[in-house]
Amino acid sequence: MSDQFLQNAFLFRQPILNRRQELAGYQLSFHGSEGIDDDDAVSASRGAGAPLCAAYSELGMHGALGNTCAYIGVDADFLQQEAIELLPPPGVVLELLVDGVPEKATLTRCHVLLQRGYSLALTNYQGIDDRSRPLLPLVSVVKIDLRRAGQARLEELAGSLRQLPLKLLAQGVDNHAQMEACRNLGFALFQGRYFAQAEIVSGRRLSAAHATLIRLCNLVGRDVDTAVIEDAFKHEPALTLNLLRIVNSVGRLGNRSTQPVTSLRHAITLLGRRQLQRWLSLLLLAPGNQANDSLDPARSPLLQVAALRGRMMELLVAVGKPGDHKQADLAFITGILSMMPAALGLPIEEILEQIAVEREVGNALRQHEGLLGTLLALLECFDNDDAACCDSLLSRLPGNYDRQTLNTGLSAALSWLNSSAD
Repeated sequence: MSDQFLQNAFLFRQPILNRRQELAGYQLSFHGSEGIDDDDAVSASRGAGAPLCAAYSELGMHGALGNTCAYIGVDADFLQQEAIELLPPPGVVLELLVDGVPEKATLTRCHVLLQRGYSLALTNYQGIDDRSRPLLPLVSVVKIDLRRAGQARLEELAGSLRQLPLKLLAQGVDNHAQMEACRNLGFALFQGRYFAQAEIVSGRRLSAAHATLIRLCNLVGRDVDTAVIEDAFKHEPALTLNLLRIVNSVGRLGNRSTQPVTSLRHAITLLGRRQLQRWLSLLLLAPGNQANDSLDPARSPLLQVAALRGRMMELLVAVGKPGDHKQADLAFITGILSMMPAALGLPIEEILEQIAVEREVGNALRQHEGLLGTLLALLECFDNDDAACCDSLLSRLPGNYDRQTLNTGLSAALSWLNSSAD
């Protein structure tokens, strides 16, 4: 069943952030080319519980998601199936898709799953009524959809739960203003891609930290002598310290050094210009843009999206052009730079005036031209849960690209991103 769904449906994920705006998990869902109903994203997942759970196991999503949880919708029928207990209790939150007053069998099953360590969430909360009253003592998370509640109704729904020992999750958060309003009402979790939305202001002045990183990116990307790069780093002691630390560890870039570092020049040589450019590009997206920031995606969902997109671009290029390492490098940088407008608050045109990139990368970012441009457009649609758009772009790609390519690429990219530093 999972093979069929992996080939015939898209595995979409909606980020869930905590109050510190760190990634806390993903809501996973399967959808075909018909897409989803914006007014009822939860009901679109009905009937997909069994294949979604099977695919979760087959794709190794527990390991791929690292320390975050997968929120998986299960209806009353699938809740009774033993297969649900193949899911790891610490790695999932079971979202109860229950209409009307829950049956006794449903409540009994919820008690059993709680005893076995599972966490439960109540979706589509509409207030304390005959549906929610017997379920509220059993769940640890209650989801309230902002698209169904105005401000007054939202305050009423949140207020009715304020004294209960559970977390409120705001679903359908589209912008930072909504997130702040929900946080002020006591919400602990926020679902949506609002963190990737930024006000774009032409001519915005870059911070000194941004300017420094862009200057170093340009030096590394050009054919200049290593001594020039070394001298530039010597003027940035915090960056130099972080570079030396990264070379001697297994960082998020997956690079291991087995040699003792004897000098700054040696560190640059060991890391290599390809990895050095990736690291500097990712630092542009890191929270605070400080030289001593770790590249831990848990600290910045925007960094998570950028690194994930870069890696998926790299993996997708390999499907059509296996062994083409230069094209893979360009694909990764394209994915990273595509998130720069959200990070810097500048139009992509102004960013590309300051960062030297290959023409192919620039055309992909400006007009979605060429293979890289099509792959970038595909991943943008994938991030936005747009199945019809994904299907259209997949059909335009040369080679063996299909829905399963995206699903398996997502799992592989998440595994890479959340790989242990051990």
